[in-house]
Amino acid sequence: MTPITTQTLENALTAKLMVSFGKTAAEATDGEMMRASALVLRDMMALREVETRQKARQQHARQVHYLSLEFLMGRSLMKNAYNLGLLPQLREALEHLGFKAADIFEIEPDAALGNGGLGRLAACYLDSMTTLEIPATGYSICYELGIFKQKIVEGQQVELPDNWKDLGAAWLMPKPAETQEVRFGGTVREFWDNGHLHIVNEDATVVQAVPCDMEIAGYGTEHVNVLRLWDARSTQPVDMSLFSRGEYLKAAEDEAMAETIAKVLYPEDNHLEGKSLRLKQQYFFVSATLQSIAAKHTELYGTMKNFHEKNVIQINDTHPALVIPELMRILIDDAGMDWDEAWDITTRSVAYTNHTVLSEALERWPQSLVEFLLPRVWQIILEISRRWQKKVEDFYHDPKKTEKMAIVWGGQVRMANLCIAGGMAVNGVSGLHSEILKKDVFRDAYGMEPWKFRNVTNGIDHRRWLSEINPGLDGLIRDLTGGDDYLLHPQALKKLDDYADDASVLERLGAIKRANKAAFAAHAKKTRGVELNPDAIFDVQVKRLHEYKRQLLNVLHIIALYQKLQDDPNAITQPHTFLFGAKAAPGYAVAKRIIRLINSLADQIDHDPICRDKLQVVFLENYRVSLAEQLMPASEVSQQISTAGKEASGTGNMKFMMNGALTVGTLDGANVEMHDLLGDENMFLFGLRADEVEQLKREGYVPQRLYNRDPVLHRCLDALRTGFRDGVRYDDLYQRLLFGAGGSPADEYFLLADFQAYCQAEKRMAETYRDQTAWNRMSLHNIARSGVFAADRAVAEYADNIWHVPHK
Repeated sequence: MTPITTQTLENALTAKLMVSFGKTAAEATDGEMMRASALVLRDMMALREVETRQKARQQHARQVHYLSLEFLMGRSLMKNAYNLGLLPQLREALEHLGFKAADIFEIEPDAALGNGGLGRLAACYLDSMTTLEIPATGYSICYELGIFKQKIVEGQQVELPDNWKDLGAAWLMPKPAETQEVRFGGTVREFWDNGHLHIVNEDATVVQAVPCDMEIAGYGTEHVNVLRLWDARSTQPVDMSLFSRGEYLKAAEDEAMAETIAKVLYPEDNHLEGKSLRLKQQYFFVSATLQSIAAKHTELYGTMKNFHEKNVIQINDTHPALVIPELMRILIDDAGMDWDEAWDITTRSVAYTNHTVLSEALERWPQSLVEFLLPRVWQIILEISRRWQKKVEDFYHDPKKTEKMAIVWGGQVRMANLCIAGGMAVNGVSGLHSEILKKDVFRDAYGMEPWKFRNVTNGIDHRRWLSEINPGLDGLIRDLTGGDDYLLHPQALKKLDDYADDASVLERLGAIKRANKAAFAAHAKKTRGVELNPDAIFDVQVKRLHEYKRQLLNVLHIIALYQKLQDDPNAITQPHTFLFGAKAAPGYAVAKRIIRLINSLADQIDHDPICRDKLQVVFLENYRVSLAEQLMPASEVSQQISTAGKEASGTGNMKFMMNGALTVGTLDGANVEMHDLLGDENMFLFGLRADEVEQLKREGYVPQRLYNRDPVLHRCLDALRTGFRDGVRYDDLYQRLLFGAGGSPADEYFLLADFQAYCQAEKRMAETYRDQTAWNRMSLHNIARSGVFAADRAVAEYADNIWHVPHK
């Protein structure tokens, strides 16, 4: 292919501005130029995607279909330009046309299609599947507003709509010709015709699923895959008779109800309407996806009998679990198969990734709701459940095991059990997590069908999370490893270990980190008005706000440091800045209180002159991918302090490690594998192990005893009751930790049990930091050994062991 020059891009941008916006470059706004840039790259990728699709059809290649309710894509302009090998040319072209390239990249909104690690993982895997030239499609919902935009008002989280589509829609290619119809409610009618049983869903509410495709470019390849996002539309947008009578709102009611499905990610489900909307979202995107896959497959092969040979469906957590009964519905009702043939194909087509051991996240739906909204799917679930239950009874002859493994029981439909029954593979996402699934969460299923259970430790897109966002470190790696080989072979990073005693390399690594810290401080000043000291330790905890992730443990330690400074203003000699970023689910009251506590503490410390240039706490509002891209290269300490046994894997821990931050953490999730690679000497481990947590539970954990015998902890917790200069007291959190609340046991996540060990780990970290040569050596080892956590490795494992598809 002819190389694309800066001049070629400049001409394309100029033409796109005129054709799409009727403007010259001199007249265009930054937003119009961002959209024009996106459209130019989109056109290039669309051409390649057509060629990729035709090649896959000619080769009759097995297709991978990756279903996830979240794809946390972040910004796409710089990423796509980077993967296409056009980033330098695009920067130059924008500058030649009179624009600041950095401003154009900065103006692009994050695509609001995800929330946390689950969605970011899906985005990384799409990049790797494309780079490895695996024919693959991602599927999700085209959320209009995504999760929410977080605003901190008087220390508290306020949720605002995230209108990302204003500019972000430039990446979307609507495909109205491939619209599918999804049916809700109604009744099921059965009749015989020509010796065949026919089943029809009558009087249903029909919602149209309109696909909007986002092209995904791989790195160093012509291969392009697609993320298909389903938008919801009513089949009857406006009732004209009602409109004519002046009943305008009622006339558009059907349209509004249909479009609600694609409005927001994870609507609150603590009421029936919220539960109903969530279930509708899940079935909407699953049904549209499977109808689309089945139609394309039938067009190509003329039969569904070989569906499992040519397709594999990977479901990301339990949200897409309805894929199993929906595929059965299509095979039985549309393709005319009997149950056994349909079940054989289904159970050889679907694989399930579990991302959590938390019981509240292993979804269960009210039986009555499934029966009402999805009457035909409910019939199929009942039959799957009946057959699975008999299989369990015949194997175990134990009523307790039957009850635990049942799909339908006690008025609930258990989605994780449905995934296990109907899946060909069940995988955890770290070594520890997979063992917990086998030995605890799904122990009985593992005992019955051990061959289904696998492990694929998560991975991240190292091209984005190292090379693209940290050009200084990328330059050092290229110099030391002899080029850019690590971009496609991340294990080449291991060569950095050879330079652990090279003083000049360690000095250069330290200088790169210092420059990144200065850059982030400048960014924070410009965008948030926050003054950061680049010479302070940048100690960072950024992730979803959940009690098991233990942001509150971090806060308690900071309170202890603050109180130490009150006693002795010279207790801290090395400036220490704690950076937090987190969103709390709108209905998660305790998580929201912890955010307010962080802001109360930040305000207290900020107004105390004793703390100046010694201690600082900053809460980074509206944490998202684009903010992470600024923060990761500047971070020095990575807080991975979840209660052991609760975090499935984590991916933030990998991004920090890859950028040279050192981990303060528990032996939880992928931290265990990081520790295997790094040893005690290159990270700061502390706290109970997963088995010790379980033992403490069995013995009877009484946190009040720790409170009574540890004066430092006692004083910290009392500070919650006393409150801060903003007048807010946190007696509710004090009570929750010591006595439990709302049915939760006291200190459910063992913060107080790990408090002393955590304080010691932070102290060891701060003491190590004083020796910058030793610190930089540890940092270099972290980068050198992070290659195993690249998404390319994880996707290759899926391809080899679960999907059975070839890859580059």
